[in-house]
Amino acid sequence: MEAAVFEYKKKEDPLEAESFQGEKRKLIQPTSLKDPKLEKLKEALVDWINTTLKAEHIVIQSLEEDLYDGLVLHHLLSRLGGVNLPVEEIALTSSAQIRKLEVILNELDKRLGMQDSSLIKWDVKLIHNKDLLATIHLLVAMVKAFQPKLNLPQNVKIEVVIVEVSKSGIKSELQTEVLTGDSSSPDTDSSSNPEREDPIEQLLKLEANKVNTVKKAILHFVNQNMANLGLQVADMDKQFADGVILLLLIGQLEGFFIPLVDFNLTPVNDAEMLHNVTLALDLLNDIGLQLPSIDPQDIVSQDIAATLKVLYALFKKHKSN
Repeated sequence: MEAAVFEYKKKEDPLEAESFQGEKRKLIQPTSLKDPKLEKLKEALVDWINTTLKAEHIVIQSLEEDLYDGLVLHHLLSRLGGVNLPVEEIALTSSAQIRKLEVILNELDKRLGMQDSSLIKWDVKLIHNKDLLATIHLLVAMVKAFQPKLNLPQNVKIEVVIVEVSKSGIKSELQTEVLTGDSSSPDTDSSSNPEREDPIEQLLKLEANKVNTVKKAILHFVNQNMANLGLQVADMDKQFADGVILLLLIGQLEGFFIPLVDFNLTPVNDAEMLHNVTLALDLLNDIGLQLPSIDPQDIVSQDIAATLKVLYALFKKHKSN
């Protein structure tokens, strides 16, 4: 009986090796798994997920064990990107989970601007196989795209082994993998570049006529979308200070109704105005609109830079719709 088992195994090994020929696998070095920086990054990502999905009463404890079936990723995409995909809520079988992940990752790759597939460091197979490295790369990319103001631990680098199976045998190579960079390093994306992240600050340094040209374009965009409500904005510097038109504009652009009980339609003091503007910024954050750091009080105080940043973000998202 033992001989039969031995012979069976002996026949299977060549087939198994052949199935992986030409495939490269990237594995985290065991010593790097204990790196304090990696542990802090994992904790930060877990906290970010739990905070983001608190309203859905979803709590995770492990990046490896809690994301592979697509449920959490689906809720993150829905919450941050305002996307509701036609997938089943709970996928119980492996094949159903893989189908669900295919739909989710396809949409995520589009939202993350990953047109070049060679730059993508995750795929359905890796996520479903609970690959920690691929899962972290995906989550870090999501944070940068949807919530760039979130402070993740910087300069997290780990040692990985790249293993390749070929006809001549198994080759391995040790490399350093960058999970997060810093604000000045070239491996970070445009969300970490102040000049590209905040074009309004750069605009306001230009001549007044150029600033006015941009303001007119944004004002035209606003009035086009407010025409259905019979409203018109003439003074961009002042008319957004109470938050009312801003909330109505968001509702028009995003296609949802904000109940009148949730905001002050005719605010009479700064506190009511601040409530309106804070609600507007929270809504924009909920739909995943990338905004630079903005204090609601600045808009109430008629700070044109703060107002322009919000309107420009909406203009940039919807101008081609």
